[in-house]
Amino acid sequence: MTTSKIVLIDRHPGRSSQTIGLAKELGTDPDLIHEPSVGVVGTKGDSQCYLGVISKVDAIHEALKSRIGNGPGQLKLRLVQPEYTIATSDGIRNGTREMRYSLIGREVTHDSLCEHLSATGLAGTIAVVACDKPPVGTLAALLEHNLPSIIMSDGPIHPGHDPATGETIDLVTAYQVAGHPDAEHRHRIACNACPGIGSCGGMFTYNTMQTFIGVVGMQPLQMVAPPSDDPRRVSEFPAELVEHLSNMMAKGLKPRDIVGRDSLRNAVIVSMAIGGSTNVVLHVPEIARAAGFADFWTEIMTPQEFNHLSQHLVPVLTDARPYGKYSMVDIDRVGGVQVIVRELLEAGLLNGDCMTCTGETLAKQVERLGAKKPDGTVIYPVAKPYKPTGGLRMLGGNLSPDFSAILKLAGVEGGLENNVFRGKARVFEGEGQLLAALDKTPDSFQNNDMVIVRYDGPAGAPGMPEMLDPTSRITALCRERGITVGLMTDARFSGGSVGLVIGHVGPEAALGGPIAFVENGDEITADLNTNELNCTQLKDPAVFAGRKAAWEKVVAGNGGTHPNCGEADTRLLHRARHMAVPAVRGGGLHPGRQVWVREPRKAEMSGFVPRNKHRG
Repeated sequence: MTTSKIVLIDRHPGRSSQTIGLAKELGTDPDLIHEPSVGVVGTKGDSQCYLGVISKVDAIHEALKSRIGNGPGQLKLRLVQPEYTIATSDGIRNGTREMRYSLIGREVTHDSLCEHLSATGLAGTIAVVACDKPPVGTLAALLEHNLPSIIMSDGPIHPGHDPATGETIDLVTAYQVAGHPDAEHRHRIACNACPGIGSCGGMFTYNTMQTFIGVVGMQPLQMVAPPSDDPRRVSEFPAELVEHLSNMMAKGLKPRDIVGRDSLRNAVIVSMAIGGSTNVVLHVPEIARAAGFADFWTEIMTPQEFNHLSQHLVPVLTDARPYGKYSMVDIDRVGGVQVIVRELLEAGLLNGDCMTCTGETLAKQVERLGAKKPDGTVIYPVAKPYKPTGGLRMLGGNLSPDFSAILKLAGVEGGLENNVFRGKARVFEGEGQLLAALDKTPDSFQNNDMVIVRYDGPAGAPGMPEMLDPTSRITALCRERGITVGLMTDARFSGGSVGLVIGHVGPEAALGGPIAFVENGDEITADLNTNELNCTQLKDPAVFAGRKAAWEKVVAGNGGTHPNCGEADTRLLHRARHMAVPAVRGGGLHPGRQVWVREPRKAEMSGFVPRNKHRG
């Protein structure tokens, strides 16, 4: 060992001692311990969604290790051991009070990964993510750290099959049969709905967000759709990821160079085109915040523009579960998400000049991948789409003054006459009350009821749980009886929810939003011509003032918190109760001042604007 190398290692013997020991244990050169560090991170949880992550992390770690050293062509870097974050399984927890921790899991992932990235000083990171909240927390942490990094989603699960009928089934099928009278039927579906490993396979929140991460530029597009057990994920993709990361580090290409105004707009437009989850409008403000934008809805895209795109320019191109037939595995089979991106690029709906983690623009990446044309069965062309309008719609009105309410229009199965629903309010103070009614008195639900579930928002629940269990039961009930029952809430929905369901209604009830003042029998109107959600009775100023005063008296008599709010009996829930921001800002736990904010820019200012050559 030369003198210079001895000096390099011996900068501080106390700080160097464990680093030298780690290098020896990991099988890397101790002479590299003061070089920039690189490593792999992964997400873990208590469901099969996460079971495939460890093997991919190990494969990428070995690929990194094989490239690191002092020899010719090797990377002179310090390798650190893999690190994991934790999260809750949405599929197992839906319909329980534990579901309050699901969205909080996004924040926990963010916090723990932020600690790892910053304290370890990682100069290059490869992340393997699964489920739907941890990937967003991971991306947000990488954006705040803002050093070269790249993401690979672990991949979806294969669909199951009912052995009695041969029908293709999945997790949502299992939730939809929860009210089925035949116990054997319920058990058979439960046993066969989720075979193997991987995250939910339909166009639910997981696949919406993995597609989003690919289109926004932080994941190679061909790595989004293959199933978790695809051998490429351990034999081929790791070396590609290491090469991309190496190039990013050499060029100084950072996450905030990739995730900008136009790439965020691209990702939202693709989310519309795949009939994606309503959760995307909860996650994109948080991603934009981490990328340095103070407010997504003024600097990137206004709600009015979002609706204009969905109503007039962006159709649904995929026949995918839960509103259609196919799974992400089928999308991979016919060419992957790059097919969808190519179709939207050629239609003039995306900005192909946005940089991606591969070092190419989005358009160049799609060209290099040789993206196919739509097959017309799983993926449709823009000129002849699966559905003529985009899958998502935001609503304002007197029940949603935040303009935050979101409807997955792609999943609506009925109840809109001339794009308008009118019904009578049936109020439940929390999801538990609704589930009890669906269990005990399902026949009490009538055609054109608008079920209202409140005090389950970010602060009220606390934690803003999603409601796959009640929406699935209502869907099954409506199909069986040929009726329409709507549901609106200050909570949120699974990407697997279908029906006339409207979430993120804000301000939430716990904060005195108008949803708190609705009473049983009130007339509720959801008008998709004007994009408004209204309560007729609350249009009367005297009625509104009287109900608000009554609500404030109850809150004042209960120490400042409405008694219908959930119990905040842990530190995390207490943090959510007092620190959560509204859904329109992402529902995260950071009410303080923004940091690293970019120069403000209004959404209507200069930048790429879609021009759909097929639709005017």
